[in-house]
Amino acid sequence: MSSQFPETRPRRLRRSPELRSLFQETEFTLNDLVLPIFVEEEIDDFVPITSMPGVMRIPESKLASEIERFARAGIKSVMTFGVSHHLDASGSDTWNERGLVSRMSAICKDAVPEMIVMSDTCFCEYTDHGHCGVMHGNEVDNDRTLANLGKQAVAAARAGADVIAPSAAMDGQVQAIRRALDAAGFNHIPIMAYSTKFASALYGPFREAGGSALKGDRKSYQMNPMNRREAVRESLLDEQEGADCLMVKPAGAYLDIIRDIREASRLPVAAYQVSGEYAMIKFGAQAGAIDEARVVRETLGSIKRAGADLIFTYFAMDLALSGI
Repeated sequence: MSSQFPETRPRRLRRSPELRSLFQETEFTLNDLVLPIFVEEEIDDFVPITSMPGVMRIPESKLASEIERFARAGIKSVMTFGVSHHLDASGSDTWNERGLVSRMSAICKDAVPEMIVMSDTCFCEYTDHGHCGVMHGNEVDNDRTLANLGKQAVAAARAGADVIAPSAAMDGQVQAIRRALDAAGFNHIPIMAYSTKFASALYGPFREAGGSALKGDRKSYQMNPMNRREAVRESLLDEQEGADCLMVKPAGAYLDIIRDIREASRLPVAAYQVSGEYAMIKFGAQAGAIDEARVVRETLGSIKRAGADLIFTYFAMDLALSGI
């Protein structure tokens, strides 16, 4: 063979759709996806979220039928976020066993018992100040918040939640929740830790979706987006405290962190494709700049390729209906 031609030709394995499919290294299915949902109490109809085209707040009265619709489409798991009309300084409605957190889990499990229900465990949508815990002056009181997180987790578990997912970004929250769950007889309930949660600008649309009352920011307790070593440390601390699964949030801008944590831990790793990531794709597609379906699959594929076992994405229902 003449030396002017390459002997190694990677294109051989790309020559046809069948060959490309056969040699594809990374795949994701509906089994890998979790659908985050927003549930609002005391409303009668769906409320469109303008900054997240296609996503709506679900009226509590229609939650059961929506869960049934998701299940028929093939969705296996949801993460519940409540939009509460009962706010106070501590978010006490979250540990009221007749409060919105408990009702959401109970409704979902009653409607579709096999649906995996993950209960977001935080206070930002239930406090009148919009922060993720009890305030002391201008700061969130970490340790007073821990006790309340334990109470919220137990209430959600009693109502039927399959997984507790603490997102408050308090030091020691996984240990506090594990102890509270175990003491209440829920040692079988796993904790999906938001173990590396960045103080990201990509959460903007979520604030509208959840009706956040936040003034200021959460930089004193969520992570600096520029810190890589600290990101791994945060997740390993949660593992030591008893987390059953770790999470990186957001996902797309932090693929290096997903990979770092995947290599540092043997626990399952999840990643959350957040509201801003969703909105950029939706608005880019509406402008005709990108092919939405292809970009969704490419971005989710990159998250999976980086090492995530599970992906939280608002595109889950779109993918289910398209026959992923």
